[in-house]
Amino acid sequence: MDLNRIEQGRFLITGGAGFIGSNLVAFLMQNNAKKVRVLDNLSTGFFHNIAEYVGKPNFEFIEGDIRNLDDCQSACKDIDYVSHQAALGSVPRSIKDPITTNDVNISGFLNMLIAVRDSNVKRLVYAASSSTYGDSASLPKVEDIIGMPLSPYAVTKYVNELYAHVFALNYGIETIGLRYFNVYGPKQNPNGAYAAVIPLFISKIIKGEPPIINGDGSIGRDFTFVSNAVQANLLSLFVEDEKAINQIYNVACAQRTTLNELWDTLKEITGKNIEPIYGPQRPGDVLQSLADISKASSLLGYIPKDPVEVGLVKTYDWYKMNTPT
Repeated sequence: MDLNRIEQGRFLITGGAGFIGSNLVAFLMQNNAKKVRVLDNLSTGFFHNIAEYVGKPNFEFIEGDIRNLDDCQSACKDIDYVSHQAALGSVPRSIKDPITTNDVNISGFLNMLIAVRDSNVKRLVYAASSSTYGDSASLPKVEDIIGMPLSPYAVTKYVNELYAHVFALNYGIETIGLRYFNVYGPKQNPNGAYAAVIPLFISKIIKGEPPIINGDGSIGRDFTFVSNAVQANLLSLFVEDEKAINQIYNVACAQRTTLNELWDTLKEITGKNIEPIYGPQRPGDVLQSLADISKASSLLGYIPKDPVEVGLVKTYDWYKMNTPT
């Protein structure tokens, strides 16, 4: 990765106060980006994730909403590259409230596409999702083989890909979509009804409490440490090979871990022998997920740096340092 490109670039990170977005902001700031602008409405992100950069000359925070086209257009002014991380995540939340999920993930995404089209932005890289594979039973997941979506959230993320394709076709903008596979790591929120499984598990084990595992624990995921997602974003923003642009890529580790294996690994890391409680399986959940990352490797040069075991140690250490006692 050419760090000189970062020093010369002006970046907009939508959802930059959220989990993946704030990790991307941190990387850009640590590598002396010319400009880092964050657009976030702080509905699921947290200002404390980016507070250390406030006041620095190359950092700007805009509290705004991607559902507002004016906010999107203002945020894209004088920007070279956009990493669009703003979205309303969680399959269960989308099943409970499909309208809001649609408004944020589809209408908000369309607003960003229009703002990019009407500005001088060179490229938009956006957060797609492995949920797009839906009920496809084939493993590992290859980008051009998908099934029917299993949740409103999955529908919205697939529509993002369709809109990006149409805007590239009709308006000539450059886009790249990254299908994240269960990203985890520091700054991910462990609280609330829609917390992701790894921060939830780590929060429980720090407290000495048993987690609730949905189903029998055999559900398998390609858990991906956040540094790999950051790497994929930067590679996508800067790739020059025309064959690599206006594409969709899996971002994962090509390593499947079941929920039972995940909990057992955390027990080994922490030395705590706590048995989980098993509950009902959640509606809309994909049962097995494993990515083929050969496309990202060949066209972007993506190589995951942190396998699950390493990422879990780093994540646990961060939460242990940042969890109030």
